[in-house]
Amino acid sequence: MAVVEDILKFNEQFVNNKGYEPYLANVLPKKKLGIVTCMDSRLIELLPQALNIKNGDAKVIKTAGAIIRDPYDSVMKSLLVAIYQLTVEEVLIIGHHGCGMDGLHGKTVLENAEKRGVKASTLSKSPEELGHWLSGFESVEESVAQSVDIVRHHPLLPENILVHGLVISPETGKLDVVSLDQQEV
Repeated sequence: MAVVEDILKFNEQFVNNKGYEPYLANVLPKKKLGIVTCMDSRLIELLPQALNIKNGDAKVIKTAGAIIRDPYDSVMKSLLVAIYQLTVEEVLIIGHHGCGMDGLHGKTVLENAEKRGVKASTLSKSPEELGHWLSGFESVEESVAQSVDIVRHHPLLPENILVHGLVISPETGKLDVVSLDQQEV
C-alpha cells in the first residue's frame, strides 16, 4: 500500500472527528512574520517549538537548505506576496547545522538522476548549469548570509522590512545568530 493511501484514510477520520478545530487560524500571520527555512524533516515540529511559533503566527516557506540564490525565484516571490498581501513585516532566514545541502555538488545529484533513468541529454540546460543550480553550499552561515543579502537588497523590498539570518541546531533547537537587521539598532 502506498503511503498516500494511509494518509487519505487517516485524513477522512481526522476531518470527520473535527481534528482540525485546534488549528483554525486567520490567513494573516499574527506575528507578521515570514520564515524561510529548510525542508529537513527534523525541523517540522522542532522549529515552531524552538521559535514559539503557533499555527497562524507566521508564513513559512521551505526549500532545500533555506537557499535563495536568485532574487526572482519562487521563494522571493512568496516572500514579496507575504509582505504585500499578507502583512509580513519581519523575515527570518533559518538554515540548520548538518544540512544535506552542506557540501552537496550538483554533479552528484545529476548522477543520481541518471541512475533513476533521467537522461541529462534531454534537459534544456547544460550539465554545468544544472550542476550549479543543484549545488549546495560549503558553509551554512555563509549561505544564510547570502540569502539575507539577496532579500535585504531586493528592489521590491520596502525599507521598513526587517530581515534576519539564523542557524538552528536540528538536535536541540538552539539558534545561532548570523545577522540581525541593522534597522533594529
